[in-house]
Amino acid sequence: MLSLPQHIKTLFLLHIIMSIFFDIHKPYSVGMLDKLTDHPTGTDAPHRAMCTDCGISRTSKPERCGKACQFIKPNYPKLEKQVHGRIRNASLQPDEAFFGPFLSMHRAGLKRHREGAQWTGITSEIGKRLLESGKVDAVIAVKPHELDRWKPQPVLVTDPEEMKHCRGMRMGYAPSLALLEPAIEAGHKRIAFIGIPCQVYALRSLEKELGLERLYVIGTPCSDNTTTANFHQFLALLSEQPETINYLEFRADYKVELRFDDGRRQEIPFLKLPISKLPGDFFPLTCQTCVDYTNSLADITVGYMAGEGDQWLIVRNERGAELLALLNDDLETKPLRSSGKRRKHVEGFKANVENSVNGLPLRTMPEFVRPIVAWLMPKIGPKGLEFARTRVEMKAVETILHLRRKQPAKVKNLVPEHVWNLAESYGLSKSDHE
Repeated sequence: MLSLPQHIKTLFLLHIIMSIFFDIHKPYSVGMLDKLTDHPTGTDAPHRAMCTDCGISRTSKPERCGKACQFIKPNYPKLEKQVHGRIRNASLQPDEAFFGPFLSMHRAGLKRHREGAQWTGITSEIGKRLLESGKVDAVIAVKPHELDRWKPQPVLVTDPEEMKHCRGMRMGYAPSLALLEPAIEAGHKRIAFIGIPCQVYALRSLEKELGLERLYVIGTPCSDNTTTANFHQFLALLSEQPETINYLEFRADYKVELRFDDGRRQEIPFLKLPISKLPGDFFPLTCQTCVDYTNSLADITVGYMAGEGDQWLIVRNERGAELLALLNDDLETKPLRSSGKRRKHVEGFKANVENSVNGLPLRTMPEFVRPIVAWLMPKIGPKGLEFARTRVEMKAVETILHLRRKQPAKVKNLVPEHVWNLAESYGLSKSDHE
């Protein structure tokens, strides 16, 4: 039987994995691209061994994947300097080792919650105000597919009022970058892009050749995406009427909140989640080995991991500050806080991942311990910035262990120096061939 501290680590692991799994704005693709490009999304994208279908392979120059893809040979120092004017510097600000370059970070929310928003609506409101102010001609974002509310559909928005349709969480892969060509062909030279890290990496890699007058990038964190079909399987494990679920959120009180079409709400303790029933390939290797959870190449990152119930804003450069200023009349901010210690939780996570990649059983928790741990975790677990640091270190550990097990030849090219720096204190260092 496990000791109580080990059970606490197990619960915290579950909370971290699932809370990141459902971060906001996780796009997929469908019919909008069929109307705007010559590459229908009803057909498969060109095969890539590790691919999240960002959309570049569906453009007129799919060979650009070779230099644009995060999962081939990423060069974060080069792009950080290109985008922010400098690389991350932990001597300047210690948290840059975890979150990438930034000017400021905030705990924030809109004073008036926007209907349909996952949190308060910051991301979609920035897009709306960019269009209203004339700073951009178009915003590339995602909205729900007309036949499936959870399936994200890339969309080119030119009407500010249409940004309301881009609110809320989606789950799946989206070739949103395939909209760049039709946007530029339509004469749009000032564009905003809302997307996840692998999309943003590709966009920044190609930015100089796009010929844009202005590009704003609003990034959302992401590390554990899956297909829309897989997500429906998960919903079916949570409710006998999964088709009526219209909202899902992992809350700071360690409960999952579901909302239904008839107005009902349901709360499920994390310990009651049917994680053991998910298929082994629920998360693809790309997402298990993502090295940029915090979307470090965005101008502003809008997430929630350090927000303690609010949103977490990372303003990375002057363009990000410009985006934040658009919300000044409608934004409430609070100082970020940090409490708890992460090391034992990351060590416990590492042990679980090592067992998993080596085919060994994961540690489980006896039923009688669950209520005790559920009561303890909100009181003693890492919170605020320490919670976010915990997840980033866990992701660094997970990336190296999964690549070493499943794609060892790719470790040398795929794992950036900033990831090795975080993992080193947990006994993971480069070998001679890495």
